[in-house]
Amino acid sequence: MGNSEMRRLDREIEKTRKKLEAVRRGEWWPLTARERLSMSRALASGAHSAHRNRSTSRVENRMDSLGSSVEMRLTAELTALHGERQRLITEAARAKAARKSSGWF
Repeated sequence: MGNSEMRRLDREIEKTRKKLEAVRRGEWWPLTARERLSMSRALASGAHSAHRNRSTSRVENRMDSLGSSVEMRLTAELTALHGERQRLITEAARAKAARKSSGWF
């Protein structure tokens, strides 16, 4: 439970934060394969509706809800990573306190 685990968690947190920012900008690269497929289907359906001179509001709502669900997934992942990091910090502090209290003095 040394610094290597903390650095690994910090890298994962930064990677997830970048993914979340990319999703908020509307980029697709952080999406999973299933999410990309759903987004592509919605986009194709919207293009078909627009070509037929029909309303695309339902498709836009579907794409917005998919984007918000991806944001929620990444936010939950980020929260879990922060919790794990805090747990590691707490364990390290307890171990350090135990070492100090069991000292010679």
